[in-house]
Amino acid sequence: MNSVASSRIVLLRLLSLESRQRKRTCPFSRLMSRGSPRLPMAPVAVRVPFGPATVTRTVVEEYCQRFPKRFSYIFEVQQGKSFALNRGVREATGDVLAFIDDDITVEPNWLFELTKPLCDSQWAGTGGRVYLPEDFSPPSWMAIDGGQSLLSILALFDQGSQPVPLSKPPIGNNMAFRREVFAKYGGFRTDLGPTPGSEIRYEDTEFGSRVMNGGGKVLYVPSAVVRHAVEERRLKKDYFLAYHFDYGRALIRERGNRPPIGFVPRSIVSFSDRLLNMLPKKVWWWLRESDPQKRFFNKCRVWTTAGEIAEICKRWSNNNDSKVGLNS
Repeated sequence: MNSVASSRIVLLRLLSLESRQRKRTCPFSRLMSRGSPRLPMAPVAVRVPFGPATVTRTVVEEYCQRFPKRFSYIFEVQQGKSFALNRGVREATGDVLAFIDDDITVEPNWLFELTKPLCDSQWAGTGGRVYLPEDFSPPSWMAIDGGQSLLSILALFDQGSQPVPLSKPPIGNNMAFRREVFAKYGGFRTDLGPTPGSEIRYEDTEFGSRVMNGGGKVLYVPSAVVRHAVEERRLKKDYFLAYHFDYGRALIRERGNRPPIGFVPRSIVSFSDRLLNMLPKKVWWWLRESDPQKRFFNKCRVWTTAGEIAEICKRWSNNNDSKVGLNS
């Protein structure tokens, strides 16, 4: 690809989590009104059956009718965010695939800025800057500075004001990759990502990590700015604890089946280390801390380890069920 401007940009917008029927102006409509005329763009909206249709679907279908050759609306029957993402990747025909979610607002030149660096073939992908709403006000128990900041849980992604190669993967609500990257590294893992009854995430960052660990270079683009909405439910302690518990489960899933240590299965070593070593230490750090923000941060770390333990136990249970099925 000699230049992004001479290639088709495919915008994948996921509508999979819209059962909450948010009553606000459709961000898809705002994006289309702000889209850069310098880019030949072919948006693809993918929806899976999580819940009833919303205003976003109406807006998307309106654009499909007005511009049938440029817009596509796809209904993915398999439930789960990763299934929807992979469906969008398969249906897309462009050289560059850009990703956003249904709860972000983009700046006027967002798409142009995000995809412009991919003119240079050294970059496999890009990740933009994600701000929180301008009127965002954190609760008193939430740390927002330093190593104990919890802002990333709300999808804040700000690596500074200069474009630099990323050392950690971008967030799925503001990233773009060359189409060839998916052919080389595969799609989004379907055992990760939200599904009905599960809020396990990590499908986007796992994909980015896979690309980067495989040698693909991803550029941070601070001029590609979006703002991520923060619903009231996400400012509750229960949300943060559930997020960290599911994050722990996702970490175990990402690692998959690893080789044993000598004759001891790796899962037994991992389980013992977390239950007898890591968990007691983290509980102690949590209970001994008097500062409210640090105390809650440490509590979240306890929940992450608890999630890891729960996922290891679940894998054991599934393996035992499989063995029973084979022997029955």
